Amino acid sequence: MGARKKIAAEKRKEALKTQYFAKMRNVPSSPRKMRYVVDMIRGMEVNRALGTLKFSSKAASVNVEKLLRSAIANWEQKNERKAEDGELFVTKIYVDCGATLKRMRPAPQGRGYRIRKRSNHVTLFVGTKTND
Repeated sequence: MGARKKIAAEKRKEALKTQYFAKMRNVPSSPRKMRYVVDMIRGMEVNRALGTLKFSSKAASVNVEKLLRSAIANWEQKNERKAEDGELFVTKIYVDCGATLKRMRPAPQGRGYRIRKRSNHVTLFVGTKTND
């Protein structure tokens, strides 16, 4: 690794130490379905976001709720104290495409139709309003 790359990598590592986040990788649902749920809680206070996810009818909301609880726990672990009500917010959250499993489904007259089983990666950042 070159010197400049090493310095840049060290800077990125140091920046991540001050950010509080959680990642969920290879979730077996399409990114489009996950983005509906993620868009509901972007920018919300964490307790309100947990309530929204708890009563959402979308199947993906269970996974996002688990991820949000993990991000809150990461914040509490790094700060060595419990989060107060109204202190933490979902600062950033985004969904990326994961690996796509390609399958074939039998079709009439000897043909085959393609099936794409999509997956996604979700990254969630929490923080305080003053620490944006």
